[in-house]
Amino acid sequence: MRWGDLADGKREAPEPLEGNPVRTVLVGTIVWAVLFVVQLPFYGWFDDNDHLWWLWTCAAGAGLGLIGLWYVRARDAAIRRAAEAERQAAGTPEAPEAGEAPEAPGKPGAPEAGA
Repeated sequence: MRWGDLADGKREAPEPLEGNPVRTVLVGTIVWAVLFVVQLPFYGWFDDNDHLWWLWTCAAGAGLGLIGLWYVRARDAAIRRAAEAERQAAGTPEAPEAGEAPEAPGKPGAPEAGA
């Protein structure tokens, strides 16, 4: 297989994995924060051995994770608002279960138009 085969349109991209992005980002942020806290008592050793960047990498990961958490929660809320507006416009009052993202048209399990 040549590298060009992957980007020249000969192969379709795989379907995205379904999951809870808020939970995924939250777990990653917690892992970075725990690594920061665990390494904090060894600050002197890291400084003496020029490995202080390890500590600050964990702090940056936790900080960026908080930004990511804000982003995915805002995105999830926007998707829910759009789905609710679409349901109201279509006249269907049902709402998805709590914690469940609305399905996009054309995805497996989504109701077909006119069905």
